[in-house]
Amino acid sequence: MPQYLVCNYMPDDFDPSTVTEAMIEQIHALNREMIAAGVRKFACGIAPPASAKTLRAQPDGKVLVTDGPFTETKEHMGGFWILECADMDEALAWAKKGAIFCDVPGEVRELVFYPAPE
Repeated sequence: MPQYLVCNYMPDDFDPSTVTEAMIEQIHALNREMIAAGVRKFACGIAPPASAKTLRAQPDGKVLVTDGPFTETKEHMGGFWILECADMDEALAWAKKGAIFCDVPGEVRELVFYPAPE
């Protein structure tokens, strides 16, 4: 069965003090619902982009490491779920609940697994 990354985006000026106890409970309830449905494989929040490092391969074979996220944007990924769903429609149904309960935009992408080399 395919697996999907469902992530949410936080504004760069996100203020954690705006998160209410009710919102936290709704997110916990959604996680419990996903677990009960057998779709949630993994979930977590991630550190703010100020602590991120970006890696870029250079023509000389070295890797350039820079501070911050890899894109210039006013939003950053705030957390994600890895869900195992029958198809994109099912993943989107769960993502819609996440967008409502987290009150932020998000994204859904199917995970791509490459066969191990022989």
